[in-house]
Amino acid sequence: MTARRWTAALGAAALAGGLAAGCGSGDTGPRVVNLYNAPQQNLAEIVARCNRKAAGRYRIVLNILPRPADDQREQLVRRLAASDSGLDVLGLDVTWTAELAEAGWIREWTGANAREARKGVLPGPLGTAVWHGRLYAAPSNANVQLLWYRSDLIPEPPATWAGLMDASARLAAARKPHYGEVTGAQYEGIVVWFNSLVASGGGRILTSGGERVDLGPPALNALRTMRRFARSKAADPSMTNTREDDARLAVESGRGAYEINWPFVYASMAENRPRMLPHFRWAPYPGIDGPGRAPLGGGNYAVSRYSTKPDASFHAALCLRDPESQRIAAVKDGLPPAIGSVYGAAGMAKAYPMRQTILDALKTAVPRPMTPTYQNVSTITAVTLSPPGSIDPPRTLATLRDLIGDALESKGVLP
Repeated sequence: MTARRWTAALGAAALAGGLAAGCGSGDTGPRVVNLYNAPQQNLAEIVARCNRKAAGRYRIVLNILPRPADDQREQLVRRLAASDSGLDVLGLDVTWTAELAEAGWIREWTGANAREARKGVLPGPLGTAVWHGRLYAAPSNANVQLLWYRSDLIPEPPATWAGLMDASARLAAARKPHYGEVTGAQYEGIVVWFNSLVASGGGRILTSGGERVDLGPPALNALRTMRRFARSKAADPSMTNTREDDARLAVESGRGAYEINWPFVYASMAENRPRMLPHFRWAPYPGIDGPGRAPLGGGNYAVSRYSTKPDASFHAALCLRDPESQRIAAVKDGLPPAIGSVYGAAGMAKAYPMRQTILDALKTAVPRPMTPTYQNVSTITAVTLSPPGSIDPPRTLATLRDLIGDALESKGVLP
């Protein structure tokens, strides 16, 4: 989203419930359910809808977390560690479920609440809400990265990373925009890139239970691909500082020929560069030797272990992510639904002309490794892979095996 739209979102959210300002903030009235969530432009509208449906049984108060995901997690973790009863419903990144569940800080969904939370949810997003076979959150949205490209520069989208590099080389030779925008900065985005490349080759970073490192030959191929891309004509000179918004802006400005990014870029292009929209197309996530596996993202709602109103909190969370709420978030905020039926709802055809590509990608999308120590694993991986042009595949792989193994031994959950 643009800065202007995010500013509007924060203003609306502040009016709806006030900004979170550290431990102890939030309304503690007898029927108040405090929701803590990342900035989302139309979440205040969804909260108002759910408050109308509650008809006085409870009132949801929206508290906005900081914009950066790491800051969101830090605030939640520190308040949960302090047994803060001011937190009720928590908007979680999909990578936090295992950590908070293992720590005993979020409640298991059981009985009718669990059945309702599972109803119609696509398998990939549902898996992000489960830890050791138990449901600890209700998926509120799903997300996958796609290849977004300018069809006036690339008439046929390549299916592999090698094909993208070849396309960039041809465009560069013709003195046309040729950069491929990827998230190469030292943060979660580069971990997402690596994880999907490994999975696209049939491998994984950790074993299925998250207990041990499992970096085999596909990881070596992934590292070779990242290094080759970073040293090719496809690499933007600012690649080592590029995050999702930077990639979006590079394509919108005309500097980038394509980007690997989440679907929010389509709505942004429609708003900011409508003349470019007819040539702004999408294709499946690229692979190494064949079809790729897109990164799986999204968000979940959990209920705090320390909430003094758990029943109302579960009911509120179910409303906040029911089909209509997911439709509003999809059409107005660019957040793909986790409930499959919503893709056929009113307004989706216009807002998501790529909806079938998203649904297809969700069938094989790869989640980040499920482990309570994911924050440690992610940080170590991002540092080791940065900058991608300096990757020495065999040596970097050995380093990753050692450091991720050490990260798995961490017992702490605080940042």
